[in-house]
Amino acid sequence: MLTIEEIGRLMADDEASELKLAAHVGQRYYEGDHDILGYKLYYTDAHGALIEDKTRSNIKIPHPFFTELVDQCVQYMTSGDAPIVRSAKDDDQELQKALDGYFGDGFRAELAETLTDACAAGFGYMFARKGPGMRTMFEHAEWSGVIEVRAKETDANADHVIYWYVDRIDKGRKLVKRIQVWDEEETSYYVRVDNGQIALDESELDNPRPHTVYARDGKRYGAGLGFIPFFRLDANRKKFSHLKPVKRLIDDYDLMSCGLSNNIQDVSEAVWVVKGFQGSDIDELVNNVRTKKQVGVDADGDVDVRTIDIPYEARSIKLETDERNIYRFGMGLNSAQVGDGNITNVVIKSRYALLDLKCNKLEARLKALMRKLVQIALDEINGVGDKERGYTMSDVSIVFEREVMTNAADNAQIELADAQKRQTEVATLLNVATSYGDDAVQEQICAVLDLDPEKVRESVPEVQDGGLGAAVSALTGGFWSSDKLT
Repeated sequence: MLTIEEIGRLMADDEASELKLAAHVGQRYYEGDHDILGYKLYYTDAHGALIEDKTRSNIKIPHPFFTELVDQCVQYMTSGDAPIVRSAKDDDQELQKALDGYFGDGFRAELAETLTDACAAGFGYMFARKGPGMRTMFEHAEWSGVIEVRAKETDANADHVIYWYVDRIDKGRKLVKRIQVWDEEETSYYVRVDNGQIALDESELDNPRPHTVYARDGKRYGAGLGFIPFFRLDANRKKFSHLKPVKRLIDDYDLMSCGLSNNIQDVSEAVWVVKGFQGSDIDELVNNVRTKKQVGVDADGDVDVRTIDIPYEARSIKLETDERNIYRFGMGLNSAQVGDGNITNVVIKSRYALLDLKCNKLEARLKALMRKLVQIALDEINGVGDKERGYTMSDVSIVFEREVMTNAADNAQIELADAQKRQTEVATLLNVATSYGDDAVQEQICAVLDLDPEKVRESVPEVQDGGLGAAVSALTGGFWSSDKLT
């Protein structure tokens, strides 16, 4: 087990690592905390000193494109209603029921949180723990608190995992951190106040203790899982956030949009140029303009109202270009895209092309994670009860069904065309029935209508004695009559 000094050093190194610093930037942008919020305006005074300008407008409005891109990817990946983990055999309801206990709606919600971390920060974690009935449950673990410790950087698996979280905030804004150190058999618990000394957590019994502790007959028992129950999902090989390709585009959009708002704010009122004013001071002039809407001038005087043109058109084009590129290089779906109004299913599918490409790359890594979790579940399923079980990964399918919105009118037209096609095929088969025989044609009609010939014969008794005419009439609900065979 790691020493207290090693734990402190590893936590400090992890906090300053480039990977975690980049992940924090992605998480910050996902929460709408953009760099524009720290934007300041400066000017140079007569002595050459740089001074912050607090008189000009400095509007700061983040535009959370990245939040939409991440949520699009996560919801698209988990949008289907069907189970993600399924029995490969449709008739094995026992296995499917057991899998649903591990990978039901609760698991789908936890997986969505881990996917969000992977997209926003570059990586996310799932955590396995024993729940009611000593059955393993899979939950989301906050990425910022997980530290993988390896004996060598080239090692594939971690020897230890340090997991910390803020338990509470005491008086004086002191953060109380709970620290857990995991290996393959047991867990040690520590506590730390702010950045003070790390100490053993005296509130925990049996510290360190096995992963799983349970009571039986008044005695406490424990057992290790045999593995470290943290599983990482990477967004890509280098663990880069999905923010990396579009961060500068989003920053530029924020700057252009806020710059336009500042221009409008600074020149919102007209400039009055007055010649030959007959009043006594400038305050009287301002009062006359605001209240009386008139100004007195002498014979040679004049009043000219001047406005400043804002470069709106150039900024507007720039904003449109940035928005288009954000969705393009962020590989997302721009829901505000209008097009030419011809929104067919082909057009809709083409707009999902980039999002599909991004999700296809992520799905390969997600399935690798899911196989690790499914294997744990199968080991438990195989070991429960007296019935001999030997389920393997080949008995399970991991399927992510993505739902794409479609044009209802287009769908109806496709269904009509399919129905007309089947009608034509059935009519053609009936016309050649005398040449090929009833049984052969009946088999082909069942194939066209996607029916099982044996089940049709069993469920429709008159087919057995009535020949092809009775079969066709039964299959098509009486639409085709036997006289069409002659």
